[in-house]
Amino acid sequence: MACIFCQIASGDLPSEILYQDEEVIAIRDINPQAPSHVLIMPKAHIPSIADVTEEQTAILARLVSAANLLAKREGIAEKGYRLVTNCGPDAGQAVSHLHFHLLGGRQLGRLG
Repeated sequence: MACIFCQIASGDLPSEILYQDEEVIAIRDINPQAPSHVLIMPKAHIPSIADVTEEQTAILARLVSAANLLAKREGIAEKGYRLVTNCGPDAGQAVSHLHFHLLGGRQLGRLG
C-alpha cells in the first residue's frame, strides 16, 4: 500500500487524528498553510474529486459535514474558513487521494 493517506486511514502510519468515523478521517496537516489546517479525506482510496463516481457522491456530503464539525471544534467557524480540494498536479494535488483542506485562523487572501 503506497498511498500515504491510505496508510494513515488503516492505522499503519501514525498521525494526529482529529476526527474519524466509518468512512472519513481527518488529520492535522504536517505543513500547515494557516493556523488551523486540517486534511479531511475518505478512508476509501479515491484518487481525486474527478474520480468520484455517481455511486460515491454521498462521501462528498460526509466530507463537508466533517469539515463543518471540525471548523467549530477548531474555533474557526464563526469568523470563516476555506474548504478546498486540489485536482491533479497542475492544481497542486501532491497526494493522489481525495482530500479537502480546511484552512482558517487568520484572514486568508482572496481567490480570483
